[in-house]
Amino acid sequence: MTIRTDAPTRREQILKEAARLFAERGFHGVGVDEIGAAVGISGPGLYRHFPGKDAMLAELLVGISERLLAGGRLRVSEDAACGDSSPQALLDALIEGHIDFALDDRPLITLHDRELDRLRDADRKRVRQLQRQYVEVWVEVVREVYPDLPEHEARAAVHAVFGLLNSTPHLGRPGAQPDRAGTAALLHRLARGAFEAAAARP
Repeated sequence: MTIRTDAPTRREQILKEAARLFAERGFHGVGVDEIGAAVGISGPGLYRHFPGKDAMLAELLVGISERLLAGGRLRVSEDAACGDSSPQALLDALIEGHIDFALDDRPLITLHDRELDRLRDADRKRVRQLQRQYVEVWVEVVREVYPDLPEHEARAAVHAVFGLLNSTPHLGRPGAQPDRAGTAALLHRLARGAFEAAAARP
């Protein structure tokens, strides 16, 4: 029997270090040799895995958008398969999944904010398409929880909550924050509070 491990592949190691370095120094401030050194291989050795930095950036930004959408859809399908599913629980699950991303992949948030325009048109359009689909997953669930909330307001609320959760790169150094569980719980309360405020229409 084959035993699978969670050890990252070399490509995953390269992408993780590339994301960290790009976020810290900017895309043009990092050379291939530096990325290679961070994972213990020569710069030219990276070309066995990626044709260049542009390809790394594209895989990072398209990849995280694909991952978020797949995770959101999976939570929806798991909820639908559950006999006692509830929209409230599903919304909580979506929030928790996005918080995991926001806390564990902060360099990717910084990278998206700073470097998205550097992608080729096709890759940038793909990222935007995936993001729109991810938003719509949330909008449908939010409107199940708050059926009186108009669709356009639900969509605006989802974008606002994403902005709130994706603010994690600005929280300061990890030591200056509550522990991870405390930060996650705070972000979750803030997100639910934002949706409650959106639904509290006059």
